[in-house]
Amino acid sequence: MIKKTLITFSLLFLALLWLACWLLNMPYLIAGIYSGISLISFLVYGWDKRLAVQHGEDVIRVPERTLHLLGVFGGWPGSLIAQQWFRHKSKKRSFIAELWLTIIVNCSALFSLYYLQLI
Repeated sequence: MIKKTLITFSLLFLALLWLACWLLNMPYLIAGIYSGISLISFLVYGWDKRLAVQHGEDVIRVPERTLHLLGVFGGWPGSLIAQQWFRHKSKKRSFIAELWLTIIVNCSALFSLYYLQLI
């Protein structure tokens, strides 16, 4: 249930962002950046999960810091989808808390930029 909810939430955010660009005359580049970074984030989570499953601790994996940076720069929808899709980093509470913090920071920044008419 929660898996479907988080995936739906992420996809709905992206869809509403594209709709906002169309209806509110926001630059389409904003929605494009979010979608592109989300795709990259999704792929990086998948790559890290693959490394974890195939090699365990014997290989250098993607640092959590990198995953969070992708989220804070707009890739959090892809991060949430990948986390549920691949079941990767979905049990580690500290990681989940930091991911939601990046979502809050990112959404606050987006809203602030729109409110201040900077985008």
